[in-house]
Amino acid sequence: MDRKKFIRNGLLGITALAGASKILESCSKSDNDDSGTDLSGNGSCTVSPSETKGPFPIKTPSQLVLENIKSDRVGVALLINLIIENKNNNCLPLSNVLVDVWHCDKDGNYSEYGGTQMQQTDYTSVHFLRGRQTTNAKGEVSFISIYPGWYQGRAPHVHVEVLSSSGSSLLVTQIAFPESTSSTVYSSTNYAAHGQADTSNTRDNVFADSLASELAVLTGNLTDGYTLTKTITVNG
Repeated sequence: MDRKKFIRNGLLGITALAGASKILESCSKSDNDDSGTDLSGNGSCTVSPSETKGPFPIKTPSQLVLENIKSDRVGVALLINLIIENKNNNCLPLSNVLVDVWHCDKDGNYSEYGGTQMQQTDYTSVHFLRGRQTTNAKGEVSFISIYPGWYQGRAPHVHVEVLSSSGSSLLVTQIAFPESTSSTVYSSTNYAAHGQADTSNTRDNVFADSLASELAVLTGNLTDGYTLTKTITVNG
């Protein structure tokens, strides 16, 4: 599967959802993939850092079962590939769990919130850049989105919550972005007006003590879009 074509088609709303599982399958051909997941289950993983949901969590995640979470938001294409593994089962991939993802738009605004001092723009009645998926047999989920912007006091990030099939929370965490990639994106069309992030990863109050465990692997470019790959480990 051509990742460039997948991202482009996803953002145009053309056949992207049907291709998500194929992309994820191609990412998991070996026992150790690019995200660091050990598919052989040798029990050597560490549970991912637990973080706050933040001030803008998903209000109705069960109603947002989506792979394409872009909605009407404009920005650089981003394919989010996550693998969930179970510390309690020799770090094997964890299937049939729920994964919720949410993040801000290019201007640093979240859907479902607004009209307040924290976020003046009112997006309380819309639901962009939020979604839920269920992991497959290889512990994988995929979301089509855009590169997130930033807001005051926080480095660029994506929120993730992993829940059991019955809805019990297993872990809330966050994903950080390589600063060189963010700098490139924020200098591009659509993002430049908002400027560069005001907080580095190392000065961010969430990532400062756990950056090595929360930093994503990103590949791609501005023209074709980026692919984010991250393994998240829970006590399943």
